[in-house]
Amino acid sequence: MRSTCLTPHAPRAASTARVVIAARLPRSEISTVSARKDQNVSSPEYGEWPFLGLLKELGIRCDPQLLDLALTHRSYAFENGGIPTNERLEFLGDAVLEVGVTDYLYRAFPDKPEGQLAKLRSAVVSTVSLGRLARRLGIGPRIKLGKGEERTGHDKTSILADTTEALLGAVELSSGLPDVLRLVHHLFDPLVDEADRSGAGTDWKTVLQEYCAEQGFEAPRYDIVGSGPDHNRRYCARAEVDGKLHAAYTGHNKKEAEQGAAQLAVAALIPPRTGA
Repeated sequence: MRSTCLTPHAPRAASTARVVIAARLPRSEISTVSARKDQNVSSPEYGEWPFLGLLKELGIRCDPQLLDLALTHRSYAFENGGIPTNERLEFLGDAVLEVGVTDYLYRAFPDKPEGQLAKLRSAVVSTVSLGRLARRLGIGPRIKLGKGEERTGHDKTSILADTTEALLGAVELSSGLPDVLRLVHHLFDPLVDEADRSGAGTDWKTVLQEYCAEQGFEAPRYDIVGSGPDHNRRYCARAEVDGKLHAAYTGHNKKEAEQGAAQLAVAALIPPRTGA
């Protein structure tokens, strides 16, 4: 896909890899985390889980114990004697993700200023974006949750996003930084390109407000209505410009909904530029 990806390490023997992983983990995580057979973590069927199938396709390994740890939500850990959670792996995966996405942004868009690059990155690594990717990779059903989270947690966007980052952390510890960056580029480079095409790095509310000022209109207003349960809340927004309501946009939060509504209003009010 890209010629700028780092060259991966040569394959390591499994026993050597386990020693390296153990040396990088705290004793509590080494001694108390073990793969659970009832979740097929120790010997997973690649065809049953898209995430593991992708790792196999890319030739990237993930240690079964680290995989199990990455799937261990704090609610499950609390109900099972305070075993380690995936939060440390999430911390690591968040950093890996930011490095990989930032690297691609810097190389792929040499003419964009820092501010636009930052907005694109925020759109791609947002909780909503990560949750959407997690659903595509079938991560939700594999997460180990406490009884209080079992009913809705497997599809809760914030839990899906956190677990995705934890899985990246597990891959980094298992296979090293070059391999996990290959995975990040494979998953997120297309999302960056899509975000750029859709104008995700543009502050559409500012664009619409500037248009209104130029036309002598009052500042745009947003009519927004929330619906759905707390774990899966949706917000529907419409922008009102000069007394006219424009098309509705539904998002996972108010900010996303208003940005989407502003973009739809801009598309209706400002003709696209055509080439000469």
